[in-house]
Amino acid sequence: MIPFSSSNDHDSQREELRKMEEAKAEIDRRAASQVRKELWCGMVFIVAQTAALMRATFWELSWDVMEPICFYLTSIYFMAGYAFFIRTSKEPSFEGFFTSRFATKQKRLMKARNFDLTRFNELSQACLRSPPPSQRLYCDNNQ
Repeated sequence: MIPFSSSNDHDSQREELRKMEEAKAEIDRRAASQVRKELWCGMVFIVAQTAALMRATFWELSWDVMEPICFYLTSIYFMAGYAFFIRTSKEPSFEGFFTSRFATKQKRLMKARNFDLTRFNELSQACLRSPPPSQRLYCDNNQ
């Protein structure tokens, strides 16, 4: 037997889904903003480090002293990328780092705001079970 729900039930589900979509969109915006800030801090760190290495190489010390330092520094960066890959199973690239950090920030913000992801997915699935002929991704009030 297929359960038959009333129109009011669908309307309340659509309204709840709409509110949850708005909350999730705000969480996604905040998470992306936080990750972008982390990436900019990384950029500032790399620029400062490069300037310091240039200063040490050409003014303070010589290339003979700085070559092993640069080699070990590069090796440390390689090991960090490899550890990132082992831990996340994602490509150690800027995009891989962004997606990994975004997912972490998103989960943390959802937990802090008591966002029920299971309920959101249930409502999304309920809404997608009977899509209108135009195959819209989300339900709207015109059904």
